Amino acid sequence: MSGNDLLLKAFKQTKYQLSGHGVRDIQTLKKAFEHYRDEQESDMYGKGKIIEEFQEKMANYLGKESAVFFPSGTMAQQIALRIWCDRKELKKVAYHPLCHLEIHEQDGLKKLHHIEPILLADKDSVIQLEDIVNMKEEIACLLLELPQREIGGQLPDSKTLESISSYCREKGIKLHLDGARLFEILPFYQKSAAEICALFDSVYVSFYKGIGGIAGAILAGEKDFIEESKIWKRRHGGDLISLYPYIVSADYYFNQRIHKMVQYFEEAKELAHLFNQCNMVSTRPIEPVSNMFHVHFSLPKEKMEPILADLYHETGIGLTSYVREIDSDECYYELSIGDQFADVPKEKLKQVFQLLDEKMREQQ
Repeated sequence: MSGNDLLLKAFKQTKYQLSGHGVRDIQTLKKAFEHYRDEQESDMYGKGKIIEEFQEKMANYLGKESAVFFPSGTMAQQIALRIWCDRKELKKVAYHPLCHLEIHEQDGLKKLHHIEPILLADKDSVIQLEDIVNMKEEIACLLLELPQREIGGQLPDSKTLESISSYCREKGIKLHLDGARLFEILPFYQKSAAEICALFDSVYVSFYKGIGGIAGAILAGEKDFIEESKIWKRRHGGDLISLYPYIVSADYYFNQRIHKMVQYFEEAKELAHLFNQCNMVSTRPIEPVSNMFHVHFSLPKEKMEPILADLYHETGIGLTSYVREIDSDECYYELSIGDQFADVPKEKLKQVFQLLDEKMREQQ
């Protein structure tokens, strides 16, 4: 059995797990459906009370004129950037080198829409105002991902966000928010979603990350922008005959968890502090700015996997089901706090970190 298989098996056998909301299975959808009337009609090709009411609810929450539900954020964001490029008659956009569109979408933006991305900032840092001011290229749209997932969920400060927004409006650059984890960053900024979204011309949010729904996304903006995005949604095959399973779960878990984002944020900071007290372990960032962060181990992946598996067997607590190699001396994993963390007894939590520290010290 490989180290990865060994770790995954040990993780699945633990009683408590620190990350997420729990196993994603059919019960996730069944639980959401229990709260809907049996006679509720489904949507059909983007029309109907169930989808229209949810879209209006999200538009209001995000402080935008209109919103449309998409089956995926990948579809929503490519369409948003296509619209802004078409309107300016310029097929260039700018975003971070580790943007989702750049590293996870098989060049969809380039192959489907023939849009050229301009990569801004060092890959280990968030985009700053000077990165935009110093651009040599003219662009139609700038995409900001808040938080920047691939570097541990880092964020620019409020003043930087406001400065970037003002500069883009002054220069006629549309500003799009990749807010896949928008709900999760509101406690850090101590602002409402509408206040953050007011800085942007278009906004995408996800319903299966911090919210924990099945799938789906909202794209929000001015009414004419959203009406145009609906046409592109049809062109992309996103107008399924019905999307209600996604909408039902998105609405239900939004109502269940949106008020817990402060709790998740505080718990993430508590947990990161525990990791950073362990030898040869660190978090990125040191103090989380949302419910997510990266955990780094100063050991090779093949050495870290059996250490974690043994830790799980001894304590019954699972930290992660995987680790990814950074180089020959270091590995990491991503952690996002959800409902599960609150169920872990404090004494068990103390025990697992004492043992982790001991096991790491033995490796020196």
